[in-house]
This record gives sequence, C-alpha cells and structure tokens, in this order.
Amino acid sequence: MRIIPFLFLLWSAVAFAQRAMPRPNILFAIADDWSFGHAGAYGCKWVKTPAFDRLAEEGILFNRAYTPNAKCAPSRATILTGRNSWQLEQAANHMNFFPAKFKGWVEALSENGYAVGYTGKGWGPGTAKDENGKDRLLTGIRFSDKKAPPPARAISGIDYASNFYEFLAQAPKNRPWSFWFGTMEPHRGYEYGSGVKAGKKLSDIEEVPAFWPDDEIVRNDMLDYAVEVEHYDRHLGRILETLDKFGLAENTIVVATSDHGMPFPRCKGQAYDYSNHIPLAIRWPLGIAGANRLVDDYVSFIDLAPTFLQAAGLEQKKSGMQPITGKSLFEVFESPKSGQVIPQRNHVLVGKERHDVGRPYNQGYPIRGIVKGNVLYLRNFENGRWPAGNPETGYLNCDGSPIKTLLLNQRRKGEDKYWSLNFGKRPASEMYALWNDPDCVRNLSGMREYHNLERSLKSQLLGELKEQRDPRVYDRGFIFEKYPFVGDWNDFYERYRSGKTTPRTGWVNQNDYERRPLD
Repeated sequence: MRIIPFLFLLWSAVAFAQRAMPRPNILFAIADDWSFGHAGAYGCKWVKTPAFDRLAEEGILFNRAYTPNAKCAPSRATILTGRNSWQLEQAANHMNFFPAKFKGWVEALSENGYAVGYTGKGWGPGTAKDENGKDRLLTGIRFSDKKAPPPARAISGIDYASNFYEFLAQAPKNRPWSFWFGTMEPHRGYEYGSGVKAGKKLSDIEEVPAFWPDDEIVRNDMLDYAVEVEHYDRHLGRILETLDKFGLAENTIVVATSDHGMPFPRCKGQAYDYSNHIPLAIRWPLGIAGANRLVDDYVSFIDLAPTFLQAAGLEQKKSGMQPITGKSLFEVFESPKSGQVIPQRNHVLVGKERHDVGRPYNQGYPIRGIVKGNVLYLRNFENGRWPAGNPETGYLNCDGSPIKTLLLNQRRKGEDKYWSLNFGKRPASEMYALWNDPDCVRNLSGMREYHNLERSLKSQLLGELKEQRDPRVYDRGFIFEKYPFVGDWNDFYERYRSGKTTPRTGWVNQNDYERRPLD
C-alpha cells in the first residue's frame, strides 16, 4: 500500500523538476533562398559553412527537411503557423495580406513571457495587420540598425550579428527570449564574378545540375551564390560565439535553415527537389539526446511551430493559434538514434498557388505534391499555363540571373533543351526517383512499371489534402486567384500588355521579356 505515496512523491519530484527547468531560448536562423546540400555538413566542397557544420556536429543534421511552398512569404507563413500553405487562405500566396485569424508562434511566445526580436528579413513580402488594423510583430521587434560594409556589392549592409548582440543587451535577464535571424542572402541580385574575386575557382563545383548547361556563365553564377551563403554562415558563426560568451548555448534551441531553394531557374518558386528540399540543423544541448546525428526522417516546416510551443511549455489549445497540422520534433530530439528515427515520419506534402505577377487575371500555377520513399510525385492542376509566368511578361516567377538570360537566349537561337526544362509547359503529372535523379529531369509518370507506385502516391496525396480541407481538391481553387496582391500589382498583366507599364529591370533583366506571346 506504500506504492501510492511513492508514486505521488515521484510525480511531485518530476513536476518540480519541470517547473524548475528554465524555458529554453530560441534562435531561428533562416537564410533567404539557400538550397539543400550546399553546406560542408552535406559534403559540399564549393560552399564553406563552418558555423552550420558546427551545429550539425553538436546537434542533429536533417537529411529530408522540406518547406511546403518554395516562395518567401508562403514558406515563412507555414513556419509561423504550423499549417500548410493551402490551409492559410491569402497567406498561401506571395506578396499577400496575412489573415489576422492566423497567429504565429512568435506572437504566442510573446504573449506568454518571451522577449522577441528579429533582424534582417522576417515574414514577407506582404502586409500583416491585426483585427484593429495595427501592424503585427510576426517575427518580433525589429533590430536592424547596426550596419557594416558588405563583402560584395549586392550583399546587404545589415550587421546581423551585431543586431543580435543589441537585442540581448536590451532583453530582460529574467525572461526567455526568441530571436529570428533572417538574412537577405543569398537572395538575388549578385555581384557577377564575386565568387572568383573571393578566390573560388570554376572547377571547385563538382557537378552542375542536369537542367542547366555546364557553362562558364553557369558556374560563375553558382559561385556568386556561394559567396552569399557564406555571408549568412559567417554571421551565424558570430552569433554562436555570442551565445558561448554569455553562457547561453546550453539552453538555447538553435535552428539553422533556409526558406526554400536557390534563386535560379527550375528551383525557387517551383516544386522540384531543388525547390522545396532545404538544409536544416538543430542544436539544443539540454534537450537533444546525443550529438552529431544524421536523421533521415521526413520533416516539414509545419513541424517547427508545435516544437517551439512544446519547448516553451505552451499548450497548442491555449496558444490562441489555429489548429496546427505539423507534429512536434520532440520524439526525434529525445531519441539518440540516427537514420530513420520515427517510422511514421515517412513523407511530406509540398505545393504552391500564386506567386509573382505576370499571368492574365492574376492566375497562379497550382501544384500539389508528395515526397515519400525518396520519390517525388507532383500534380499540376493547370498545366496549360506557363509554370514560371508568361514569356511576354518576363517569366516573373523566376528571378533575373545570368543563367536565366543564358537559357532564354539559347531558345532564341533554336536551342530549346534547357529552356524547355526550366520554362516550358509541363504534363499534368510528374514523378521522379530522387535516389538517382535528384535534379528531377526523368519523368516516370505514366510508365507502366511505375503505375502502382504512382497511383498509391496520388491517392495518399489527394486523401490528405481532403483531410486538410484544401480548396484546390474541392473545386474551389479559384479563390486563391481572387485574393488581391499587395500594392499596385493587381492589373499588372493588363497594363503591361496595353503598354501602360514598362518592364522592371531590377527584378528581371530587360532581355528576359519576350517580344510576343509564345504558343
């Protein structure tokens, strides 16, 4: 009969320990447009990332982390809310209005005792206001006043690490904090030749993706991108040193990642592996069992919000947030295993709606997809449209770049192989074996030997989308194209076609606009 008192004492001791353990700080370090694999921890030789590699060694390196949507605003919305972009109404789109009904985890933590701040790029581009029309602090209070000379002309002058130091100096010492460190890099534009100028060689790049020609222009563009990734990593390293200096490393969750893939044709803004597959390393010495682990579980950005809420001891139902679709990563944290840790984490969903302007009537290019068993299946719902935007308006869902202009010029010379892969129209369904085709250039959809696999992936995808009440699979996908853009973009296509709007040379190159519509 002494068992009950003993259990009571044990429970009391555990409860006391949980109360006594301070809530962790959260450092969320997100680059802008950095693709999976481009870090030393993943074996890359031409992009140097010692700070990211340190986090991987001292924590967990994730091999299969994905964003649900490969564009800045919708991707960051999924991070904040824990919901897939097709569950976020207007926030599914780019350059949008963030609905007041969807609270983010930074706001929830702020309401529950956390000091919150950010530097550089938070959520956006778009507008976020509460029910009273007041600007929301989706990623915290801004700290971006500290400046420093950038290493290349196109790199931001924000001294991200010094701004983090400034935040720590102002943060109350008796409260946990959450800080969003968001670089502008490696977003376009770049200083052409900055990679070679920094001492890199074109031969450093082991392999050019199969959807681009192996060309000097291509390799230069890739090296310039590497310089910008390394800028993010240097500031991450300085921030980690600051944590060490103030004795904060042990109980700070550090998440280092990117919002989506690199700003190149067929990557950012699309739904291939180069689009949605992102780097991810997480370190938390007091909360992660074992270091230097390589985890193969499929994880999604929607898993971060419930993870942060659980770390802060905040129940989802009491957070004020809309129901969360993602699942906390605590099971992965608490296991010392590498490889596949949680068998149920065997797939993720990806997709997109409307990104940038450039189609009639503000149309998007809706896609839904599933990644499972190292296979990517995609459903293109409106495959009669141009996937990167209309040619006559500059393919505006693809950032201007030397590679983009090179591919467009090749088509004009009658060489359309790479143009077709990057800008051409697509079939209704696509399927790629990522284990031997990570570049996604060999479409297996429709092949007899893969019929059962494709049918299974399609069935699971549509079934989960129905459970998530995705308007696109309930024949209401048109609502995503009815939501207005922020600013004066809403009649861009009509104004441009009528000659009332001139091409924007900063966003894309002047030469990217086709003189007439293509068939």
